[in-house]
Formats: sequence, C-alpha cells, structure tokens
Amino acid sequence: MTATTTPTLTTPQRSALGRGLGWAVLSSAAFGASGPMAKALLDTGWSPAAVVLVRILGALLVLLIPCLAQLRRNGLPTRSESVRMVAYGVVAVAMAQLCYFSAVQYLSVGIALLLEYLAPVLLIGWHWWRRQQRPAGVVFVGAAIAMTGMVFVLDLSSGVVLNPIGVLWGLGAAVCLCGYFVLAENVADARPIPPLLMTTAGTGVGSIVIALAGALGFVPMAFSADPAVVAGATVPWWLPIGSLVLVSGVAAYLTGVVAVRRLGSSIASFVSLSEVIFAVVFAIILLGQQPSLSQLVGGALVLVGIATVQSSSRHG
Repeated sequence: MTATTTPTLTTPQRSALGRGLGWAVLSSAAFGASGPMAKALLDTGWSPAAVVLVRILGALLVLLIPCLAQLRRNGLPTRSESVRMVAYGVVAVAMAQLCYFSAVQYLSVGIALLLEYLAPVLLIGWHWWRRQQRPAGVVFVGAAIAMTGMVFVLDLSSGVVLNPIGVLWGLGAAVCLCGYFVLAENVADARPIPPLLMTTAGTGVGSIVIALAGALGFVPMAFSADPAVVAGATVPWWLPIGSLVLVSGVAAYLTGVVAVRRLGSSIASFVSLSEVIFAVVFAIILLGQQPSLSQLVGGALVLVGIATVQSSSRHG
C-alpha cells in the first residue's frame, strides 16, 4: 500500500506567504487608525461622508503624479482593466462606505460592523460555489472562532436591536467588502493591474461617487475648520485629515491590494478582521478609552481564528 502525503508549501512559497501576511496586517493597522482620527473630526461637526470624501480625495491627489508617471512608462490600461478599476472604485471604495454609514443610521456601530465583517464568511461561500470544491474543515473552524471573537470585540453586551432596513444596508456593506477583495485579486490569464494604478483609479472613481451622493442629498456633507482633540491635545483640523489621507487612505489601500495579490481574497479577508483589534488599540492610545475584559478575550479569539484559517494555506 502506498502512503499518501499532503503537499506542503516550499520555503520560497512560505516566505512569500509571510510577506503577504505582513502587508495584510500593515493594511489592517492603517485602516484601524482611521477611527480615532475620524472621531476627532466628527466631534467638531464633520459628517461621516465628508470625512470619507476628503480621505479618498486626498489620497487621489497624493497618488496622481506617481500614477501618471507609471502610466507614461507602462502604457495605458486595457479596456477590461479599466472596467475592473471602475468597478473597484464604485463597489470597494465608495459603496462599501456608503452602505456602512447608511446602516449605522438604523443600527448600533457594533452591529453594523459585525454585519460588514461577515464578508470573509461570504467569500468562503463564493469560492466554494466558483470552484465547486468544499473548503477544508479548518477554514470553517477558524471562521467560527474569528466571528465569535468579533462579537466580543465589538462589545454587543448592551443588547441587539435589529432594524430590517439597517440589516440590509449592513449586508450590502458586507457584499461590497467582498468586492474589495475579489476585485483587488489577480485575474487568471491577465496581467496584474499595478497596485498604484488600482488604488489611484479606485480613489478617483470613489471620490466622484461619494461627491455625487452628497450633492444629490443621499448623504449629508458637513465640514469644519475648528481645532480637533487627539490624544488629549488640541490640534489643527488638517492634522487628523493628513493622517487619514496618508495612513488610512494611501498606505491602507496600497498595502491592501498588495496583500490580496499575495494571499488571495479569502485569506486576506480573514486577516482584515484584525482591523477591529487595531481600532481598539488606537482608541486606547489616542482617545484614552479602556477595553473591557470581554474585548481582550475577543481580540485573542479573532487572532486564533485568523491563524486557524491561515494554516489551511500551508497545504496544497
């Protein structure tokens, strides 16, 4: 009888996976840093949509010249690449945030986030259907552990009130977040779209969509030049804006695209759950908030769940 062995990743593949995880964690940290900075602006009278618009519009302006230089060197994108980048801007950059902010009008922030972060679970079903191959059991175990941890991190102990309209908006945010990972992923038999070009086009298209939504009255747009309070210090309004643009805009989206390319959409989506943990950490540092014991336990569960799902990628 011939023994069967499970193929494992080679050393170069493990090294590439490790780098991919590093980019994914860096992206999650950059996205997680947006919470305290956005809250500082919201407290001075900014509306959520205005914060999002300035964040991605600023990222576009920062990336535009380097992107034009890259286009001059590499040539213009093909028609199919252009369609993919427009879809990325509409779905992943604009609609994901508009759906989330619409959800929080009817639901608590914790419930809205929990619904949005069902995206990794939805992606399991998407890949199962597309590949006609059942995922490994360890993926389901890791998903269950991570989502349980999310419930604790988001501190839903005060009770759950579900509004059907809010739930639909929250699920819409989850679907759009799935789109972020799927559209950022490499396409078989097609040249990869450079992350710089993908991010620049995405923020450009996203800015147009959100600006139109504000102009048409779908979302309120309110700005303020009043000083903001960050880490107990009063700072000019442009300081948190600068952080949102450079860290939670430019760095977050660029590293996110790189991470999805290296890890694939499924693994990258689970690592992205660590964004909530980073948001809690930054809230402790910058806003002086203290986490509860249940949030600490939840954070540990999220990390265990991510590690469990990621372990499935070590085998062929």
